[in-house]
Amino acid sequence: MSEIGETEREHPHGLALDRIGSRALIELIATDQHAAVDAVVAAAATLARVADAIAERLERGGRLRYVGAGSSGRIAALDAAELPPTFGVAPALVQAVMAGGARAFAEAVEGAEDDAAAGARAVDDLGPADAAVALSASGGAAFAVAALARARERGALTVAIANVADAPLYAVAEIVVRLPTGPEVLAGSTRLKAGTAQKIALNALSTAIMARCGKVYDRLMVDVVASNRKLRARALRLVCRLTGTSEPEATELLARAQGSVKVAVVMQRCTLDAAGARARLAACGGRLRAAIDA
Repeated sequence: MSEIGETEREHPHGLALDRIGSRALIELIATDQHAAVDAVVAAAATLARVADAIAERLERGGRLRYVGAGSSGRIAALDAAELPPTFGVAPALVQAVMAGGARAFAEAVEGAEDDAAAGARAVDDLGPADAAVALSASGGAAFAVAALARARERGALTVAIANVADAPLYAVAEIVVRLPTGPEVLAGSTRLKAGTAQKIALNALSTAIMARCGKVYDRLMVDVVASNRKLRARALRLVCRLTGTSEPEATELLARAQGSVKVAVVMQRCTLDAAGARARLAACGGRLRAAIDA
């Protein structure tokens, strides 16, 4: 019998989940999630290094590719999907590929995580300007290992994120992010705290990358894409706050700026028309603070 991996071991304080009450079970699972936060905080310095390295590549025209299987792939896909509406980036800038393809997001595809050839194909278009981040709770999913190995062969920056101390995934990565969350309350179910740690790590990583790329001003998402009523109201509030204008004035600014919060703010703060505001932002690398302080 092969050795049991860290993510498959039984929880040292686990109970018979089928025998305890529902409240006690929920409290046990929720309390166990603290290990996910602790693991990400402990890896903060490494994640910061990753954020800076990836931001530098994106600013030079590179791309970011997340790779994962099962729960890890779904977490990666969720983070990638949220970035265009939150930060106004093109969908092609950050993409997620998961073992089994798009169908695997909604249902399990048997054997997909063992398909090394598919993993390698998933990153064949990457090059030295790009970055690949592979996630695997056990660090042994062949799809993720092969993808990261191929990405490194092609010169891309390679980052491994796993929930164990040592793993095959680490051997093919330039930067290793260890998130050791230990055994799960439900043995082997890494959608629990291992998955939570990966989600926190990706949320923090992608937000830091976007902040470094000028997609954030203060603590505000000034590149938000106002694609629905809630987001249009948010864009209006942002312009009002950052310019001190009334709602009618902010509405007019946004209309002239074609919905861009940044353009509207620069127009008002720097007394420019829309074209001038866009040019000023472009000269400042899209950074609102630099544009209005210049």
